Amino acid sequence: MTSELDIFVGNTTLIDEDVYRLWLDGYSVSDAVVLSVCSGILEQTGATAAVLQSDTMDHYRTFHMLERLLHAPPKMLHQLVFQIPPSRQVLLIERYYAFDEAFVREVLGKKLFKGTKKDLDDISTKTGITLKSCRRQFDSFKRVFKVVEEMRGSLVDNIQQHFLLSDRLARVCAAIVFFANNRFETGKKKLHYLSFGDFAFCAELMIQNWILRAIDSQVDGMDMDLDKEFLQDLKELKVLVADKDLLDLHKSLVCTALRGKLGVFSEMEANFKNLSRGLVNVAAKLTHNKDVRDLFVDLVEKFAAPTTGR
Repeated sequence: MTSELDIFVGNTTLIDEDVYRLWLDGYSVSDAVVLSVCSGILEQTGATAAVLQSDTMDHYRTFHMLERLLHAPPKMLHQLVFQIPPSRQVLLIERYYAFDEAFVREVLGKKLFKGTKKDLDDISTKTGITLKSCRRQFDSFKRVFKVVEEMRGSLVDNIQQHFLLSDRLARVCAAIVFFANNRFETGKKKLHYLSFGDFAFCAELMIQNWILRAIDSQVDGMDMDLDKEFLQDLKELKVLVADKDLLDLHKSLVCTALRGKLGVFSEMEANFKNLSRGLVNVAAKLTHNKDVRDLFVDLVEKFAAPTTGR
């Protein structure tokens, strides 16, 4: 009696995206199997629960071995142990450094080295994100911060170069690093309505316009520290509210630029003097570290509140 046996031999490391997501989300092998069963995977594949358990455990072992490479992504490009196609490498790295907005919103502006890690239990409970996932994200942000904090040049470029992230994700990480470095207050109750996306938008504009390298293109500075001379010069803006002719000219220029582009244009135009005074008063105090940290609190209290009613 003759039997035929087909054998396939390969060394490409197989990556199951669904199992990888469950691993990143901090689920144990047992929990991951339960969730996979609930998704209908057994009916779809015809596999048994025992095979699913073994397969999930095998993937988890692979991910644990890959994790040391994910801590320093360029090493993954040169290692020979795992044969992973380039597209899969991109997926592994990008998803490992991706974040949950709810988690980032909780840690935004806090120091990434002291006094935060002990709060991860509370953040996990509050957001519903597993503690293991909170720890991974926290450690990832801390790792990025430590690598780029002393580097010169573009913060986004440095993050992309050393962590091989997409431009979008590198900009998100840059915003987190920028806020952590400058310790902006974001946790006050009156700021709760602001999302991480709101703060990230502000961070990108501040990086583009408020740092030393943005003010003086000849300076090869970092993208994290605010330019002290620029903040000092903001005091000169007081002339905009002290001189009526300049105030009228300022109002005319601003209204011309914003007409048709702002949902609250009428309220802004009617309250321009008070809004301008509030904004100038906030800007004039930014020479003190505490006032820099309270920038967003002051903006809500003295600028946003008059038009939003918050």
